[in-house]
Amino acid sequence: MKIKSLKLKNFRNYEFLNLQFDSAANIFYGDNAQGKTNILEAVYLSGTTKSHRGAKDRDMIRFGETESHIETIVEKNGIDYKIDMHLKKHSPKGIAVNKVPLRRASELFGIVNLVFFSPEDLNIIKNGPGERRRFLDLELSQLDKVYLSDLANYNRVVNQRNRLLKEIGFQAKKQDMDTLEIWEMQLVHYGNKIIERRKRFVDEINEIISSIHKKLTGGSEEILVIYEPSNGNISLEDAIRKNREKDMKIKSTSIGPHRDDICFMVKDLDIRRFGSQGQQRTAALSLKLSEIELVKRAIHDTPVLLLDDVLSELDKHRQNYLLDSIHEIQTLITCTGVDEFVNHRFSINKVFRVTNGQAANEN
Repeated sequence: MKIKSLKLKNFRNYEFLNLQFDSAANIFYGDNAQGKTNILEAVYLSGTTKSHRGAKDRDMIRFGETESHIETIVEKNGIDYKIDMHLKKHSPKGIAVNKVPLRRASELFGIVNLVFFSPEDLNIIKNGPGERRRFLDLELSQLDKVYLSDLANYNRVVNQRNRLLKEIGFQAKKQDMDTLEIWEMQLVHYGNKIIERRKRFVDEINEIISSIHKKLTGGSEEILVIYEPSNGNISLEDAIRKNREKDMKIKSTSIGPHRDDICFMVKDLDIRRFGSQGQQRTAALSLKLSEIELVKRAIHDTPVLLLDDVLSELDKHRQNYLLDSIHEIQTLITCTGVDEFVNHRFSINKVFRVTNGQAANEN
């Protein structure tokens, strides 16, 4: 799998941009705030419909414009897919694949598999559970369309239940409680499917992450990833029923996959809370490298890797391990200079210098 080209019109600080990518390493270098990350954001958006920054469509449209266009050519199993995406200021985005409009944005998932790695990802262990759930959901949505559908339905049901909780107050009528039970049945149905799939995903990660983490730590540490459902050891159905009165008071759904977390244990220590910064960052690197390998196994192909200025955040040992791990993967890398690649004798296939919304090919 590889991305062959990217065209941008009125995206972020780019008025026009037309790039042809190499099938191996593509380096984008230049000073900060010139637009390097915007290129990776556009690629990620064209594969997942979402910004890795969590930005809204209107925020990615060039200042003063009302619409932005992204065109990406992807080659997968010898077949080219042209992905056209129009971001609009006052209406939902429009997406077409090979000139055929998609009815739902979610239909785009699975055409191209992307792994995004930014400095913020190095904090995924120590930051809040929301970021770890986002990691699970974004990766599983690319790999499993059933999961994507279940997640969309689950989120819809949670929103409906929360709306009803806000409406009924403390003096609920029988009709309100009957409606609440209907939403809860659906919440349990979709919630259990999500939890089961996430647990399988974590099991798959554990099969891969142990050996990677051992190599990164010189064999001194073993790591175990554990899925932590918010309903604990009781069934989701019982937990929802048990917390119903509390939820009516706080007017929100307090139990379910939208409240779950994943735990990282090293030497019987929960490193989310008690690990050193070095342990947390090493575990995060192990997790991202495991993600690459897991996608390879799932799709029987290589994902496209987007590295956003990560090398500057890693010491030489971890830099070398990361670069040695990605030789067979198409990679788009942003950095402030190319020295770290030259020193590592890393094969640079294409180099672009990015300056104020322009990307010039230098080789």
